[in-house]
Amino acid sequence: MKVPAIESWPQTTAEAIAIQTALRDRVIRTDDFADIRQVAGVDVGFEAGYKIARAAVVVLSFPELTWQEQAIARLPTPFPYVPGFLSFREVPVIVQALASLQCEPDLILCDGQGYAHPRRFGLACHLGVLLDRPTIGVAKSRLIGTHAEPGSEKGNWQPLWHQDEQIGAVLRSRTNVRPLYISTGHRVSLETAIDFTLRCTPKYRLPETTRLADKLASNRG
Repeated sequence: MKVPAIESWPQTTAEAIAIQTALRDRVIRTDDFADIRQVAGVDVGFEAGYKIARAAVVVLSFPELTWQEQAIARLPTPFPYVPGFLSFREVPVIVQALASLQCEPDLILCDGQGYAHPRRFGLACHLGVLLDRPTIGVAKSRLIGTHAEPGSEKGNWQPLWHQDEQIGAVLRSRTNVRPLYISTGHRVSLETAIDFTLRCTPKYRLPETTRLADKLASNRG
């Protein structure tokens, strides 16, 4: 897969905030894609006491969700753990893993926030803008915002609000399990992000894309 070269990377939160502020207006929160035939999931684990970031990408056919390809990459962890700055810790190694793919996934589901972010530029937005590719944020926990509890049945969801703006959705991806936090990454509307997340989640709490990428990134599969 063709990806842009990353020649420099911020070293401080002030530099990172400047990048988020400069790039967030490039996020497209409407549907801007053709047919989706391959979906990818990306996730990052860490090795050597968090000194090495290990990214995994798994590509599945859509809508069948059959395995197509996978890749792993490792890099020295480029940024410390700071809430709200996950992309600066994970994007460089994710991009390297994507670069080793032979195929070109049409949609990427990220294990992290997208628009549901204090500066409206989470990992899924950052990756999507950098690649100019449709992305969705599928987070396992809430970073910001308030919401009502969605119904217990799969498919029920409630809006996620922050500062009087709907920034995402709290989605029950499996009956009677903890919800997921869904938000636009890039070139995908929130309604479509919810739909694709559900269509990629036939059995477990997580979409098959990110579930398999999580196992691979954590060296469990």
